[in-house]
Parts: sequence; C-alpha cells; structure tokens
Amino acid sequence: MTDAKPLRADARRNRDALIAKARELFADGCFNLRFDDFAKLAGVGTGTLYRHFPTREALAEAVYREELTAMCDRAHELQATLPADEALESFLRGFVDHLHCHEGLARTLATLMATQSGALAEGAQALGQVIDDLLAAAVMTGTIRGDVGVGTIMMALHGICAAYDHPTYRTDADGVITLVLAGLRRTEA
Repeated sequence: MTDAKPLRADARRNRDALIAKARELFADGCFNLRFDDFAKLAGVGTGTLYRHFPTREALAEAVYREELTAMCDRAHELQATLPADEALESFLRGFVDHLHCHEGLARTLATLMATQSGALAEGAQALGQVIDDLLAAAVMTGTIRGDVGVGTIMMALHGICAAYDHPTYRTDADGVITLVLAGLRRTEA
C-alpha cells in the first residue's frame, strides 16, 4: 500500500471517516457489528466502504496502522523529552494504558494475529524499532542492562495483547510491565 496513488480529498475524507468510526466502535466493544453497518454509522455508502476496505480485516488493519503510528510518534516524543530509562518505562506503561483504554485495538490485534496479517508483521517491526531505540538509549546511560534484547520485550507485549479479554487484564498487564522493567534495570554490585 506504500505505492498507492494519493486519494482525492473526498475519498480521503470518506476513508478517514470510516477509520475514525471503526476506531470508536472498536473502543466501545462493538467489534462484531455487521460489516455493512460500519458504512452507515460513518455516514458513507456501502460501496465506499468496500472500495476502501473490502473486508473487516482490511478495516481492522487500517485502524491498527493508525494506532501504531500514534504509539510510535509517542515513543519519539518521550525519547526527546525524558531521560532514557524514564522514556522506556513511560512508553511501556503507556502501551498498556492505550490497550486498556482502546479495547478495540486489542481486539484488532487479536484478529490480525488470527489471520496472520502482513500488517501485524509490519507493525511489529515498527514497534520493535521504537522499542529498540528506547532500549538502546537507556543502555547507553547505564541504567538498563545491555544483555536483554528487544525480542524479549516484544514477547511480553505480545502476551499482553493476546490476553486483553482476561478478567484481571489491566492488573496483570501492569504486573508484566513491572517485571520487565525490574529485570531490565541495572543493579549495583
């Protein structure tokens, strides 16, 4: 989709309206609506929905990509404004906050995992890169161990995403982040 030609202004508005409505509905837990209902609720025609997003998964991918872009932008902002170890911690805790407040993103991730979406692989790569940047900066300051790689952190985040519907999700997800951060911190010998 990176080589697609730019959309006309009206097509861009319709696409954006569909994504915004889907994000809102997913956040409200309305993931299982009839697919055609997304068009009606976004104020566009069904043909417009299918032209931009031929399947529910394609719409979920678009929401996921936008959410991921926002998270990556947040990581860059944290890295520019906080000490490195605090930026890493803030990002990881913010990731859990974001998933908790946007249940639809967690459901989207679960859907994309089930369909083995290419968007999920691209997203994991982008997320992994920003975490690697945060981790490397914290290692450089000497506050974080250098022997734990980004894959370990990504595996913890993957587990958090997969467990979004567990009754004690929020508490347990915060606990996983606390464990990860404790394991990353350098201890004085």
